[in-house]
Amino acid sequence: MTERSMVVLVGADGEPVGVAGKLAAHTAPGRLHRAFSVVLYRPDGAVLLQQRAAGKYHFPGAWANACCSHPLPGEALVASAERRVAEELGLTTALSPVGRFTYRAQCPRSGLVEHEDDHVLLGVVGGDPRPEPSEVAAWHWADPTAVLAGRDLPGPLAPWLLPVLSLAEAARARRVR
Repeated sequence: MTERSMVVLVGADGEPVGVAGKLAAHTAPGRLHRAFSVVLYRPDGAVLLQQRAAGKYHFPGAWANACCSHPLPGEALVASAERRVAEELGLTTALSPVGRFTYRAQCPRSGLVEHEDDHVLLGVVGGDPRPEPSEVAAWHWADPTAVLAGRDLPGPLAPWLLPVLSLAEAARARRVR
């Protein structure tokens, strides 16, 4: 098994307790593992949403935040997130962590389970993405307030999108004060 197919298992406190294969960690009932969700804004405040590619193993076709993934074992969280944004979206930006939360969701299509200690990171980009088609089917700039209110939604949402965006918006509001 390659390092790229591994995830870092964590305890309830978020501290590493081991590693597992990505598919094994997502097999029901799911094992708690470290993940990240990147929220990207344009300077005008629009937020980037992406539609997950049809070939994704869980929640294919769902709309999510700009980028979601797992840091490799031994890889720093921010470096991992910045690497994945470049790989998936063709964008480079500095990211800042703004918080974390734990969630569990089962994909109705595959039966796979997300049980993640999800770290949320923010960044600002000046241009449009150039997505990797195996990762991203489509993208859309949206008004984050409208998305949180249930408007400006291009389609079905990934179960983590609204909590991720809520945390990101709260962090942005604190920075503006």
